[in-house]
Amino acid sequence: MGKPMSNAPVYYALAQVQFNPVAAMDKYVSEIQDGLRKKGYTHFQLENTTRLELANSPGQVATDPRVAHTALWLITKSDRTSGFLLESSSITFHTTHYESSTELIQELLTGLQIVQQVASLDHINRLGLRYLDAVFPRKEEKVDLYLSNSIHGINIDAHLNYSLTESVFQTICEPYQYNGTLIARVYRKNSRLEFPPDLLPWGLTMMSRFNISETITHAVIDTDHYIEGQFPLNFELIEIQIFSLQSGIRAAFEATITDHAKRVWT
Repeated sequence: MGKPMSNAPVYYALAQVQFNPVAAMDKYVSEIQDGLRKKGYTHFQLENTTRLELANSPGQVATDPRVAHTALWLITKSDRTSGFLLESSSITFHTTHYESSTELIQELLTGLQIVQQVASLDHINRLGLRYLDAVFPRKEEKVDLYLSNSIHGINIDAHLNYSLTESVFQTICEPYQYNGTLIARVYRKNSRLEFPPDLLPWGLTMMSRFNISETITHAVIDTDHYIEGQFPLNFELIEIQIFSLQSGIRAAFEATITDHAKRVWT
């Protein structure tokens, strides 16, 4: 797994399991919340979210989009450093105060076990991990000093406002023997530290060293590794599989940064 970094640049991390839809999840929420409350996740909040969905039929063009309304239950620690996002077909553990991949994965498994005990799930459809790392160069340094040469992109005599590099890999995931997808993105920008448009740290507060309000030249390393299929609800296999996803995340991160970055963050 690699030696943990004492000054890790992770400002947001999540681990997610998607499972067979439970239409009556609202009937189970109170019992699930009580189980997580006993684990230290005492704050509870309901959010109603909306998103656009396209209804497609095989061989036909998409019909008019419709607005879908879904319930999102936030179950967090009182200090809002980490928590769970529960929906009718998924549970996510997320944190803005990352400590280790082991904690991230074990907390997700704890949440999934409570959902399983209450709602009697049948199978899972997706496992995923995603990390956001903030690259803040020290005084008199440049961002490129922290990123491998393959990430530097176009360089001309002009001020860079924004750039994005993205690589998508197919991985072999053990023990399920399904193909996984690993997406490695690096954003370089001159702005406040932000989140990608598809991510929100629902209900959480930022770690103080990342809570920077002014514009700053920096990079964000966004690494996403997931596997999709239909897998039995075997917790031993799920744990092995998600640690396998973590290994892929680590490999992509190591390939993105320089030895200088490792020295600064270790």
